[in-house]
Amino acid sequence: MKISVDRVKELRDQSGAAIMQCRNALIEAQGDMERALEILRQQSLLQAEKKQKRTAAQGLIEAYVHAGGRIGAMVEVNCETDFVARTDEFKELAHHLAMQVAAMAPQFISKEEIPEGTEIEPQTACLLLQPDIKSPDKTVQEIIVETIGKVRENIKVSRFARFELGDRESGK
Repeated sequence: MKISVDRVKELRDQSGAAIMQCRNALIEAQGDMERALEILRQQSLLQAEKKQKRTAAQGLIEAYVHAGGRIGAMVEVNCETDFVARTDEFKELAHHLAMQVAAMAPQFISKEEIPEGTEIEPQTACLLLQPDIKSPDKTVQEIIVETIGKVRENIKVSRFARFELGDRESGK
């Protein structure tokens, strides 16, 4: 099947995947753009699973202060190399995660951090399980996995803090 360069470019713009990955996904999907996007998502999931065990010691700390200065958040996001930490995709992810923390006030990073016997709803209390503020049909974890697929390195959220004016409990 012949796939036009324009279709490959369109898929690349939508997914951020490499050109050959986009071309191969379009061939496998027989030109169907939605199916090709799903193929690339599955490939990103597989890549993320493989990279989970790799050490993520580089990265950056991103701060976000909401308009009016009443709410702020800081988040430490790690990757494998400082090269990736300087990419636009990684910086955008870190900023997005800081906004997520400010907006949704998670208490934990993942479900594993919730103390046993606690009556807490994981989807609201855990950053990685929360619906994304910009794409509510995806979780924060899925947004991170998409970025892992783009930058081809492991990415982890190490810690975060949220501050709200007058709230002495936040930012512990």
